[in-house]
Amino acid sequence: MRRLLKTLVLLEVGAWLGMVTAAAFTKRALPSRGDEESDEVSLVAVLDGVDLKSRASGFRGGSMFAWLGGIAVDLREAQLAPGAHLRLNTLFGGIAVRIPAGWQVESKVKALFGGVDVKALGATDPTGPTLTLEGMALFGGIAVGAKPETAGSAATDG
Repeated sequence: MRRLLKTLVLLEVGAWLGMVTAAAFTKRALPSRGDEESDEVSLVAVLDGVDLKSRASGFRGGSMFAWLGGIAVDLREAQLAPGAHLRLNTLFGGIAVRIPAGWQVESKVKALFGGVDVKALGATDPTGPTLTLEGMALFGGIAVGAKPETAGSAATDG
C-alpha cells in the first residue's frame, strides 16, 4: 500500500512539473499582442496576468488564452466593429471581460470542469453592436458582462 501511494504521489508531482514546464515554454513562444488602441488583440497569460483597458475605435476582437494565469479586459470605452469576434480559451486559468451596457453578446463558449458566465445588460436593441464569443473553459473560468451602474460607481469604478 505504501509503495502504491508513493508511486501515485510521484506521478502527480511529475504531471504538475511537466505542465508547468510546458506552460513556461508556451509563454516564451506565444507573446501577447495588442494595446489599448488596438482593434484586434492576441492576449496570452501563462503563469502570470494580463490587464488591458481598451479604447479601440473599431474593436474587431481577437483571441485570449489563459493557462495557469489570468486575463482582465475592460471594453467599456471601446467602440465595437461589425462582426466583432473573440476566441476565449482557459486551462487552469481565468478570463474576465467587461463590456458596456447595451452590447449584445452571442456566446458559443463551452466549459469542461470549469465555468462560463455571460451577462449582457440592456441589450434589447437588435440593431445594437454584437460581440460573438467562442472557446472553451477547461478547469478554469470565463466571465463576460456589463456591470449595472449604481450611485457613485462612475466616480470610483476603475
